[in-house]
Amino acid sequence: MTLPQFLMIATAPADLIGLALLLLGWFGIGWLIENPPRRHPSVSELMKHYRREWMRHFVTRDPRIFDGNVLSNLREGTAFFASACMIAIGGGVALIGNADRMRVLARDFDLEQVVAASAEAKLLLTLLLVIHAFLNFVWSNRLFGYCAILMAAVPDASDDPVAYARADQAADLNIIAGRKFNAGLRSVYFALGSLGWLGGGWGLCIGATLVSWLTWRREFASNSRRIILRALPPEHLGGAAVPPTATGQRSPPPPP
Repeated sequence: MTLPQFLMIATAPADLIGLALLLLGWFGIGWLIENPPRRHPSVSELMKHYRREWMRHFVTRDPRIFDGNVLSNLREGTAFFASACMIAIGGGVALIGNADRMRVLARDFDLEQVVAASAEAKLLLTLLLVIHAFLNFVWSNRLFGYCAILMAAVPDASDDPVAYARADQAADLNIIAGRKFNAGLRSVYFALGSLGWLGGGWGLCIGATLVSWLTWRREFASNSRRIILRALPPEHLGGAAVPPTATGQRSPPPPP
């Protein structure tokens, strides 16, 4: 596909609207999740408290095998998604490089009119998002590794003067690793939404809007958020109201 052909397709009104929605949703949702309103924190923001609490309880836990297992599970999750992204990248590159095969598949499904010369460029957008996700998953895995090293450097004696300082360092790395993992997941979500572009500009609009709404709901209006929020002490809620429990009663305040 030549550059003039791509520009002619990408400047169609529906395509421009779809691209704008996708990019605004991707950047906007990411910024909102990491910088939420004080009275309505996101799940990612709420989980920072639990990550810090984990590391502070880790100092006095004996034995610490449980903490190592939890961290190993986190690393396995990042490794799984990184591997999946590598497979998707390889498949995407092969598909873009074999446009004839893609047209044959489209003809079998009566979609030949959709898969034209522009399909390679449209798939390239999806491929770039998957590459971004892969880089975030790899870096998250690396940061969890750094976190494991700092956790191993925490002295066995909880009254050691450096014990809690190193635990706080491990918590900071754990939080950053979690942030990168979430960024990778968002890129995967929007990569899936960008596949709507194969159905035209309005398909991209629908895909971008749907993914943006789903991502917002999971971070700001999900049942899991209500459960996480309910268990946090008031000083960590930023003025947010604590939702009622399943029985209709509000959770009692934490013990002093």
